[in-house]
Amino acid sequence: MGNELFLIPFLTGLGLAVLLPLLGCYLRLRDEWLAALAYSHVAAAGALLALVGGLPPVIGGISAAGLAGAGKRLFARRLVGGASYAMLLLGGWAVAVLMAANQPMAERLGHALFDGQLYFAGPDELWLVAAGVPVAMIILRLLSRHLLLAHTYPDLFRIRGLKAWPTQIGFDLLAALCLALATMSLGVMGAFALVFIPPWLAFRRAGNWYSGLRWALVLGVLGYVGAFLLALGLDQPFGPVLAILLVAVGLVVA
Repeated sequence: MGNELFLIPFLTGLGLAVLLPLLGCYLRLRDEWLAALAYSHVAAAGALLALVGGLPPVIGGISAAGLAGAGKRLFARRLVGGASYAMLLLGGWAVAVLMAANQPMAERLGHALFDGQLYFAGPDELWLVAAGVPVAMIILRLLSRHLLLAHTYPDLFRIRGLKAWPTQIGFDLLAALCLALATMSLGVMGAFALVFIPPWLAFRRAGNWYSGLRWALVLGVLGYVGAFLLALGLDQPFGPVLAILLVAVGLVVA
């Protein structure tokens, strides 16, 4: 009975542990890893606002992150470097903390979103991940060639008269929605740990791009499985255990 109880949370997180490290490789390629943290905080704020407004939190989280991803180019035109992500991060964090502090019904969800209480994931979250992760992987595969070309030959689109903005907006929106989905189950920092540390280690060790993707995938999945078993055995919140384990692995591998 105990194994069946935790099977749904485990499978929910496992799907995200496959997706996030691969997504993180592209974020690191574009030097936009801070975007993961920004989108997670915006998703948390949207989820709390939706809860207070009587809507399902997952709808609010995904909608808020989607709007942030779609509007990222508007921020980027006015803010230099990663300032747009920093502004989104701070704004999302401030709204989330204020909602949790002033709305009793949002306090518990706020703790779960930031602590990463994966164990409360149910069939709805599992079905959402089961449907969303394959679609996200397919879209990422379709965008991959243009993302790599834009990084390796930044003037290629201009020389060939092609528009780069569909690929850029498509990836920004995909990253935001994936991080929102992950935040609903893994928590803000749990999702960020999976999207940041495995790709960071992969870029230090891998000899080429596809090897880096494999490195990131293996490290992410192994780190997730180890953290899930460890947190469950010690009766601790999942997010902090995942972060500590990945940090420890990062120090050893790096």
